[in-house]
Amino acid sequence: MISINGLSVQFTGTDLFSGVTFNINDRDRIGLVGMNGAGKSTLLKILCGWQQPESGTIVIASGQTVGYLPQEMEPQTIGTVMDEALSAFADLDAMEAEQERLATEIAERTDYDSPDYTRLLQRHSDLTDRLALLGGSRRQEQAERVLLGLGFQRSDFDRPIAVFSGGWQMRIELAKLLLQNPDFLLLDEPTNHLDLPSIQWLEAYLAAYKGAVVLVSHDRTFLDNVTRRTIEITAGRIYDYPCPYSDYVILMQQRRASQLAQLTSQQRQVAQIEAFIERFRYKATKSKQVQSRIKMLEKMPTITLDEVSTESIHFQFPPAPHSGKIVVDAQQVGKTYGSHTVFSNFDLLLTAGHKVAFIGRNGEGKSTMAKIIVGDIADHAGTLRLGTGVVIGYYAQNQAAMLNLEKTVFQTIDDIAQGDIRPKIRSILGSFLFSDDDIDKKVRVLSGGEKARLALAKLLLTPSNLLVLDEPTNHLDMNSKDILKNALLQYSGTLILVSHDRDFLSGLTDELYEFRGGEVHQFKGDITDYLAATQEAESTSSAPTPTPTARPNAPQPASSSRLAYEQSKDRERERRRRQAIVKQKEQAIESLEADIASRDALLATGAPQPETFYAEYQQLRQQLDRLILEWEEAMIAAEE
Repeated sequence: MISINGLSVQFTGTDLFSGVTFNINDRDRIGLVGMNGAGKSTLLKILCGWQQPESGTIVIASGQTVGYLPQEMEPQTIGTVMDEALSAFADLDAMEAEQERLATEIAERTDYDSPDYTRLLQRHSDLTDRLALLGGSRRQEQAERVLLGLGFQRSDFDRPIAVFSGGWQMRIELAKLLLQNPDFLLLDEPTNHLDLPSIQWLEAYLAAYKGAVVLVSHDRTFLDNVTRRTIEITAGRIYDYPCPYSDYVILMQQRRASQLAQLTSQQRQVAQIEAFIERFRYKATKSKQVQSRIKMLEKMPTITLDEVSTESIHFQFPPAPHSGKIVVDAQQVGKTYGSHTVFSNFDLLLTAGHKVAFIGRNGEGKSTMAKIIVGDIADHAGTLRLGTGVVIGYYAQNQAAMLNLEKTVFQTIDDIAQGDIRPKIRSILGSFLFSDDDIDKKVRVLSGGEKARLALAKLLLTPSNLLVLDEPTNHLDMNSKDILKNALLQYSGTLILVSHDRDFLSGLTDELYEFRGGEVHQFKGDITDYLAATQEAESTSSAPTPTPTARPNAPQPASSSRLAYEQSKDRERERRRRQAIVKQKEQAIESLEADIASRDALLATGAPQPETFYAEYQQLRQQLDRLILEWEEAMIAAEE
């Protein structure tokens, strides 16, 4: 157990924590939540010993270990992936070396009855038991299992770490931490560099983890699937809830509503007491009552509302310019790097207003296809054509890193603003939480979240009808992600979204393209439908009869989108034909009704009519009845 008692930390003269006290038990699953700057990462650093508090104590039970993964770090780039993963077992290596030394010394000594010899035997036995408990003989197997779970291929094991991107190097650091198997695992935004399959694997791994887990994350689904306890940090205090994140949100709202009700009631009571004091302050007969009420005010406890951040980005995408019906027409598109085929034979026919997501493991081609669509990669197989009038707005996965670090926030926007937008730059930046002081800051001093917000602000400057967003939620807090999602739901253009955030994707797109093993599979539905279908497929994979293609929601080859479009064109032609028939029948009915109405007017005069009049009148009425019946049938056919 870790015991935190009276913890206090100051930052720039302000209390970040004040007198915080709580315990972390051996099997806890805790999510740390709070607004940006509340001190979540600081608390993790204090728990692992990276930072010292102004006051208070951190007591860790004897012999228990703490492992910490920071949000950002500079990983080492020496050796291969497997070498670095196996370095997590350095303590085991030392234990084995000591075990061998003790075994040699025991074999050489002959003082079998001495206390020293007995102590050697006991130490050797303890080491043997400890190595067996930690699985010392299965190090290679454990390292392979964790590396594969985090998305590495076996062919990656012998590759130098230096050839991997920073995100993949962070995965190696996470793998090392998991292999060290500490008693308390502290994770700060562990999903930032993971794809969806790796996140799901990590969820299962942490669920079975034998130690305690404390994590900071802006991924709601990840928090709900991993944690069973939520600690909120707000205004220097903590609130401890024995529930996962979604349940915590409800309880937190109830708590703040209760605080507001108590404060309102207290303010009303104070006003009544003060009114009594003022009224009878100078009346001798009421002096005792006045003094009593003055003491009542002095003893009355102060009720304060928790600090609630009202700051949030607020924006909406400008109206999408008109484009042709076909926005993206890709046929047999593929991409290779040397002998490695990323994906091949991808067909994509995207029509105006359609919203789709690219999902799959990192390295399978999601970002590559996004770059092909926006024109950043031209040397690819197959053909790709953009529709008439298509204007692209692109947010790259490393968009924040692509900003000019030497420019100020204002210059970054001013350089690309044109026309009527220029006078609105400060207002636009303000809607993304950049104050008047912030806009003169150099980009290099901004946090990851601030850079992400600045990159999003750039998207607003040029109206587009095709948004291509590659991991736009990285470094955004939950509130900002919600606002971005709402803006995308209202966006009238076409959307291609690359993301691993399940909560963000849910309900946002109506079609997925899964990049896997060099192929791309189409799935009708959103991420919730996809995960349900995938889980169903996995649960029935051992059965001989059902196959993935037997299920109506199973991922299908992406080339089916072209067939679906051709079928939709045929259906559209048939719909227009049937509507034309309906209109034709309606016009005939109107003509007949006008003819019958004129004859009704003649009958109403009482004047004698020709002998053929009544026979013709009856035929017209029968013809009208037939036309109405044909019109009803045509309407039913058109609706179908």
